[in-house]
Amino acid sequence: MTVPAIRLATLCLGMLPAMLAAAAQDQGATVQVSNLSTTTTCAEEDNVSFALSAPGIQAFRVAAVHPPYIGSIRKDSSAPDFSGCNFGDTPHPTDPRHAFTPRKVRLYDGKDLAIVGITFDSFWRPQRVPVRVGAREDNGGFHLIQFFDKRVVARPGGGGANGTRVVETEVLVLYPSDGYWRAKPLPAPHLPDNAYGSSFLMGPVVQDLRPIVEISRIDIDPLAKSVRVGFERGGEARIALAEVSRLRTTLDVSFDPPLPPSPAKAAKAVKAEKGTEAAGADPRTAVPANTFAMLRSMYVTEDNADMSRVQWRDAAGQPGDLPLPQVSTLQATEARFGRTLPSRHNTSAPDIAFERFSGQ
Repeated sequence: MTVPAIRLATLCLGMLPAMLAAAAQDQGATVQVSNLSTTTTCAEEDNVSFALSAPGIQAFRVAAVHPPYIGSIRKDSSAPDFSGCNFGDTPHPTDPRHAFTPRKVRLYDGKDLAIVGITFDSFWRPQRVPVRVGAREDNGGFHLIQFFDKRVVARPGGGGANGTRVVETEVLVLYPSDGYWRAKPLPAPHLPDNAYGSSFLMGPVVQDLRPIVEISRIDIDPLAKSVRVGFERGGEARIALAEVSRLRTTLDVSFDPPLPPSPAKAAKAVKAEKGTEAAGADPRTAVPANTFAMLRSMYVTEDNADMSRVQWRDAAGQPGDLPLPQVSTLQATEARFGRTLPSRHNTSAPDIAFERFSGQ
């Protein structure tokens, strides 16, 4: 028995709202992306801040991917550039300095992953975050935790058991005392290494001289390649190292419980006018309510920046692409912070993409 055409049309029209709702759900939750950047002439200053905010965010993905021009790089540039700075060769000279006993500890050495903890002789925050790796616990206070991808590769001209070697490549770092992360994919085949560029925060972002996430503890399961991060403000995040390849390094992030809405009084309104200066505010006071992640970077000019463009997709699935100075506030289901023009600073540094947002 067939359904009459008019009845079929009525049935399809009746299903349309549900189909549209399902499509929107597949697109992912929509978050606000706020440009809080300020201007600078110094390539060693993190003047770029993009806050990602939405109430009740439960999970999302962060991916570090090569810039689209990676194949054209013949000479990488990752040396510091203090030419436009007024503080010599000492970064952040006004930061507090807390003394520590320097050390470097190999916390885990597995078949395909190695983890190293480093304590500097001084750091701008005094916090000592407890770190557990498997059954091993350390309360001495690491300022940097490095994650190395380990692979067996052939030696040039080698053969047999002696024709291979183990190569360790750093792909992810975490700064426990202020909550900053950096990630990068494995180097492109024609490059010996690649640089870090933008960094990011994941969790309840607050201000303490600069945007930070206050971490109370770190538990690393090296076999599962996952990190549980406890927050001083309650709750925790689970960060899974889902992929490490020459294409991307991917982190799947979930909050337990979902981050609660932050009070409106904790936020400062972000102007909607175009332009970096008009759209931004002092990053020490301008974190919007319900900020669960933040992109931090550097921009002087389009050819001297660790990120210079924002590409995004809105709730209707439509793409957008703007240079950083033209971005104010966006509503997005995914956002990529990167470059289309090679930069003379950290040329090979990856783009950072946030996607697959989901909430309660």
